[in-house]
Amino acid sequence: MQKATFSHCVNTLLDGGVVALPTETVYGLACLALDSNAVDKVYQLKKRPPTNPLIVHVLDLEQATEISYPNSVCKLLCRKFWPGPLTLIIPKKKIVPENVTAGLETVAIRSPSHSLFRKVLESTGMPIAAPSANPYSTVSPTSAKEVMNSLGNSCPPVLDGGKCDIGLESTVLDLTCETPKILRPGPISKDEL
Repeated sequence: MQKATFSHCVNTLLDGGVVALPTETVYGLACLALDSNAVDKVYQLKKRPPTNPLIVHVLDLEQATEISYPNSVCKLLCRKFWPGPLTLIIPKKKIVPENVTAGLETVAIRSPSHSLFRKVLESTGMPIAAPSANPYSTVSPTSAKEVMNSLGNSCPPVLDGGKCDIGLESTVLDLTCETPKILRPGPISKDEL
């Protein structure tokens, strides 16, 4: 598949399909996070081990509370860094499918700042699971062309949002430990946190 229109991508998501969407960090392979069949498609397309959880993208803290239990530290960080390249790991609600979280009781959530991704979140009204749009363990794509090159014939519709501003995957912070722990360094530093 090649580049697609905004409405085609939204309709594909609502029909249980997968699309590639731009974020400020890298392009993501997106599906509706609460649709376990669509989530399976993302794992298959990416050849990602099912033991590796996905990040769920939300519009804001309010949408995050529909799928998780944010504590006071989480809310503070969301107010400071969202929308932006910070992923937070917190306890999940039962509504989140097991395959999104690899069977864990936690979910990784983030609110992207890219205007097109935010528009998709608004249009679907649903949280969106979106790991990077590349085969597992290869370099994450920062343009629509890189997505199409890396996924080849199996590439889903791609919403071209230009080159990603940051080009580095989000910082992942685990808030379920006694002392919050950075699981993946990224654009937001330990000092900033």
